[in-house]
Amino acid sequence: MTDRVYPSSKHPATTPSAAAAANPSFPPTKAQRYGAARPLYRPQTKRHRRRSCCCSCFLWTTVAILLILLLAAVASAIIYVLYRPHRPTFTVSSLKVSTLNITSSSKLITNISLSIAAKNPNKKLVFTYNPITVSLTAAEGVEIGHGSFSSFVHGTKNTTHLKAAITSGRNSQELDDASAERLRTGLKSKSGLPLKIKLETKVKAKMGALKTPKVGIRVVCGGIKATAPKGKSATIASTSNAKCKVDLRLKIWKWTF
Repeated sequence: MTDRVYPSSKHPATTPSAAAAANPSFPPTKAQRYGAARPLYRPQTKRHRRRSCCCSCFLWTTVAILLILLLAAVASAIIYVLYRPHRPTFTVSSLKVSTLNITSSSKLITNISLSIAAKNPNKKLVFTYNPITVSLTAAEGVEIGHGSFSSFVHGTKNTTHLKAAITSGRNSQELDDASAERLRTGLKSKSGLPLKIKLETKVKAKMGALKTPKVGIRVVCGGIKATAPKGKSATIASTSNAKCKVDLRLKIWKWTF
């Protein structure tokens, strides 16, 4: 009697774990939602983007500054070609010493008349000056007196004569012994006492429709020598070697002389 062999079933038997994997439960369990196999979330950094943004800002700022400097240079060149600006000049016309006395208590009494000529050589440039303060000093910075010029408009191709009284004021300056002795020696010298004049104010320039803001101007004049008056007659200081240096700064130009 022959044995018969029966074929195996087409659907093999499945284990409970395999069945669970093939047919996931619904809703999913906590283990399925937060399984160990799930990759951790790591936010992407934005350092590269921030760095590129900073580089772009720096680049555009540099370009803007260079463009502004270029435009300013072009504007200055155009204005110079059109108006040919020149600095104003100042010369000491006269310095008349009526009183320059040192008392026994080392107090300085001063009464000096000063005349200065201001010249504007420009054909199209007008200067407008604020009131001008005047200070007169001797060697080593000893103050002789103070005064002022009134404000004025300096027209084109114009020479304006300015006059001021230089005095020691109501409260005469009291000098120390060394300064008083130096002044006495200088006044008795045949060559005279060296003096220096300093003018300070603010000025603005006008060129057609273009106006500049007010800026500082300083004028320093040296090479002046004065002697003390004898009796009631005043003495005239020597101004033949006097030279004035003008320091004027504008937004468009910087003139230093």
